[in-house]
Amino acid sequence: MEYVLVLAVVVIFIVFKDRPIMVLKFENGELIKTKGSVPTGFQTACKEIAHKTPFSGHIKVYKNRFTTKIDFSKDIPSKTKQRIRNVSPHSSHSTKKGKRA
Repeated sequence: MEYVLVLAVVVIFIVFKDRPIMVLKFENGELIKTKGSVPTGFQTACKEIAHKTPFSGHIKVYKNRFTTKIDFSKDIPSKTKQRIRNVSPHSSHSTKKGKRA
């Protein structure tokens, strides 16, 4: 009976594990660490934004079957978040097939 409980814990851990496709970490306006395959244009644009308006925090990009989601830490100001969303190569909205005219 214990093996069923252990198997359930392992399955829950695998399903709910934090798995972003890329991570960018900033401290005081400097890019400290990147993880994943970050497009060079997006990376340089984020560096420029961070240089102009210094902030500390992280940016994570998640991708599922239909959409791409950009997640920001709470320390990043909302205007800076919008500027980063504008330069993002990942579309944050999904295009549905069969739209009406």
